[in-house]
Amino acid sequence: MVTRGVTLGDVVGLLHGWYPPATAESWDAVGLVWGDLARPVRKVMFAVDPVQPVVDDAVAWGADLLVVHHPLFLRGVHGFSAETPKGRALTTLANAGCALLTAHTNADVAVDGVSDAMARALGLTEIRPLVPATAPALDKLTTYVPLDHADRLREVLAEAGAGRIGDYDRASFSTVGEGRFRPLDGANPAIGTVGELEVVPEIRIEVVLPRSRRSRVVSSLLAAHPYEEPAWDVVALADVPAPTGTGRVGRIEPVTLAAFAETVASALPAAPGVVRVAGDVDAVVETVALCGGAGDAFLDDVLRAGADVYVTSDLRHHVASEFLDRGGRLVDVPHWSAEWTWLPVVAAKLRAALGDTVETHVNDRVTDPWTHAVAWRH
Repeated sequence: MVTRGVTLGDVVGLLHGWYPPATAESWDAVGLVWGDLARPVRKVMFAVDPVQPVVDDAVAWGADLLVVHHPLFLRGVHGFSAETPKGRALTTLANAGCALLTAHTNADVAVDGVSDAMARALGLTEIRPLVPATAPALDKLTTYVPLDHADRLREVLAEAGAGRIGDYDRASFSTVGEGRFRPLDGANPAIGTVGELEVVPEIRIEVVLPRSRRSRVVSSLLAAHPYEEPAWDVVALADVPAPTGTGRVGRIEPVTLAAFAETVASALPAAPGVVRVAGDVDAVVETVALCGGAGDAFLDDVLRAGADVYVTSDLRHHVASEFLDRGGRLVDVPHWSAEWTWLPVVAAKLRAALGDTVETHVNDRVTDPWTHAVAWRH
């Protein structure tokens, strides 16, 4: 827990650690939009949309940082004149000294992210990603070194990026054995004599490394190894699912689709519009798939997961109709309602990390673009 004065850089570091920008979709625009990393932060507001009323709320509350889910600038701009809505929002924040940070698709897929928060709000258990992300590709490097050079070589490999496993670094495995070799004419052996068989007590060192660092780690090994021709090999490890990914799947106690839809309507914050249901309302549902935000791109994944019902937003007419023909069931909820569930989660994470050095506030202003719903009258 941070106990000294907190800077914007401290808060950004935490948020980017929980929701790494590198995990965002390639088309997305996430991260720090505006702000000085060296400035102190005492008050942080969280909201779904960086629209002007929310910006005004942040300024009125005295926020030093506004964290939003949806990007202010999703597409590139060459300026942000206050004559435009987006430019006016950023100008308002800048004039008040309030920084702006976006966590969008990187927050969608993360542990404690948008879909995770939505799943917990709906009471799901045994939660797992609907479309698991693939963990970064890994290699395992093995080499052999004389006993008195082992510690130095382990250090070199660690500095090059090997030996990091989760929250642990400098991880390696070693076994003691014998190395045998005979230097030939032209060799310049560090140990042994040309033409004579040499037996050397050696340590076998094994380390895991990101495949992206393979060249750097191997180059460091060859530069630091005492042997003229060291023995080493690299094995590509099998890809494994990551605990992150798009959407979530979980279980509930068996209920009818109609009863489940009532639970959804009660669990999510209210917004104009309705919770829409597609499918036999008397059918029993137990396995639930969901995706915060617009999720109709993952309907095939829902069927593969064996889900009884899929909860998401912004479902299109033809896509929903075809999904029903394939045996699926749907619950469509307002976009803002689904994604708002993440805000209390990330606010709580920040309070747990920073204690009372930073005050947080979750903005509950409804920023769904639909502002009024009218019941059919016939």
